[in-house]
Amino acid sequence: MVIVDSSVWIDAFNGKATPHTRWLRARLAGGGVGLTSLILCEVLRGFRSDRHFRQTQRRLLALPVFEEVPAGLAVQAAENFRVLQRRGITVRKTVDCLIATFCIQEGHELLHRDNDFQGFENFLGLQVVHP
Repeated sequence: MVIVDSSVWIDAFNGKATPHTRWLRARLAGGGVGLTSLILCEVLRGFRSDRHFRQTQRRLLALPVFEEVPAGLAVQAAENFRVLQRRGITVRKTVDCLIATFCIQEGHELLHRDNDFQGFENFLGLQVVHP
């Protein structure tokens, strides 16, 4: 399963043509794409129109949505943050720590356009799709 980060979903919903959004559009028809509940929240909070919010909610909830914040994962995400911090890498968003740690623990790949995931890939084994 490939977890698609909000950085890619937002570009896709805004009509941006990037290697990441093209990969996503091609892959959606065949399946194997999902997201986490935190990514769902990040994407949906950006819609101003109630109609677009509801349409997007229906589309995204048709995909596998994983809930990734049990206590053990939260602790591991904090530990991963500390490991990267000791290497001089500061992850700006807690949500990204949780998403990356979830993908590492569950064996999912991640499609993203966010530099905060680079340290997880380089030092902690995060598998990333590079379209």
